[in-house]
Amino acid sequence: MSFRRGVVRQSKFRHVFAQAWKAEHCLDDVRVTRVTWEGPLCAVNPKFMAVIIEAGGGGAFLVLPLTKSGRVDQSTPTVCGHAAPVLDVQWCPHDDNVIASASEDCTIKIWQVPDGGLTEPLTDASVTLEGHSKRVGILAWHPTALNILLTAGCDNVLCVWDVGTGELVYQLSDIHPDLIYSVSWSREGSVMCTTCKDKTLRVIDPRRGTVLKMRDKAHEGTRPMRAVFLADGKILTTGFSRMSERQLALWDTRDLSEPMAVQEIDTSNGVLLPFYDPDTNMVYLCGKGDCTIRYFEVTDESPYVHFLSLYSSKEPQRGAGFLSKRGVDVNKCEIARFYKLHERKVEPISMTVPRKSDLFQGDLYPDTAGSEPSLLAEDWIAGQDAPPVLVSMSGGYVAPPSKCSTLRGRPKQQPQSNSANSSGIGQSNAAIETENEGMEQVQVGRETEGAVERGKKEDDQLADILTEIRALRALVLAQGHRIDVLERQVARIEDGDV
Repeated sequence: MSFRRGVVRQSKFRHVFAQAWKAEHCLDDVRVTRVTWEGPLCAVNPKFMAVIIEAGGGGAFLVLPLTKSGRVDQSTPTVCGHAAPVLDVQWCPHDDNVIASASEDCTIKIWQVPDGGLTEPLTDASVTLEGHSKRVGILAWHPTALNILLTAGCDNVLCVWDVGTGELVYQLSDIHPDLIYSVSWSREGSVMCTTCKDKTLRVIDPRRGTVLKMRDKAHEGTRPMRAVFLADGKILTTGFSRMSERQLALWDTRDLSEPMAVQEIDTSNGVLLPFYDPDTNMVYLCGKGDCTIRYFEVTDESPYVHFLSLYSSKEPQRGAGFLSKRGVDVNKCEIARFYKLHERKVEPISMTVPRKSDLFQGDLYPDTAGSEPSLLAEDWIAGQDAPPVLVSMSGGYVAPPSKCSTLRGRPKQQPQSNSANSSGIGQSNAAIETENEGMEQVQVGRETEGAVERGKKEDDQLADILTEIRALRALVLAQGHRIDVLERQVARIEDGDV
């Protein structure tokens, strides 16, 4: 009798292991919010971590540098400008010092955090967006266009904003008949997918205001669904079966009639939050109230979604923040990092690929999306799309300083001048003052003309620089493609194929 060994699927991520950081590197005494909202409650970028916390008489969240560890003092300054509890926070992908917050007070606020973190409470937002009639619980920045923000509220309305001007660009109010559970942009930001309480998965073009594809009962259970766009255009969803089993499903947007794959997870009742890494094509499932984080790899070969492993601990998680790839430690072969929220603690968890070599592992770190936007807001509104601008991870990523000019907001009204008090002033003084005012007006006029000319000149210079940047970016991409072609030709020659 002969035995055939099973064929093991080849993947460099088969042995990814998760490890919690030591206690001295955790954050203690963080009063995580008790609000009943199925969101992550935390957002992380290469500079800062934001955590929604308990606050009396309004809504607040902490913003701490990633280097912070140990006990968080109760007097630590917070971002506290909302009139009701905060439900969601999201860092801008194009400026690590800009964060958006959504609240039960029906507003969205955009905040500018100084380098180094807060030294005093931040109460005045750079921009306040008002357009929802009920509480706002979902935020999603556009992945490639500067200052474009998508929001979803409990009024079943989707809003697309240009936060640079504070303008409501698109409002989609008649697409969802019930509560919106999740939204996700595609890789280039041309379309989005949403899940809703009516159990329908939708693919939407926000600029045309139309539903391109939809699938009723993507998951038949009554508990909330989640969906995330993958890099190749597929959609991954989490939800519940009719028997209340938690599920994971993969969909091809060209045909939503049947899922490409469905996996039963377990019978827990916590909503599964999917976190997707487009560089490794891995999906991490973090269930609220769970003690585990499961991770999968999505490939082009059946069964398409491959279970890798899970991280398990004794303490359930209230929420979790997923660090963008730019912030991971490439020297330790770290491919992902979570910040797990306990009741009064934040615990970092690193996902690492074991390697013996200390050299940079290029196969683990393809070029990733950087902080440079591909488009301006007006370009995207005009119908343009572009892939993310990629940066190399070799040697680690260094976050640039704050870009304070990305937010303009609404102009402040100039205070009106007070009327002159004429009592006790003689004719001569009045004449002198009149003459002085005339001279000042002439001077102001000249200065205004000069400022206008300088402004036009600066605008022309900026337009020239942006044009040159786009031309250079196109040239670099073209040269990169040419290098790939030549390298393939060299490989064929070396292999004797030519």
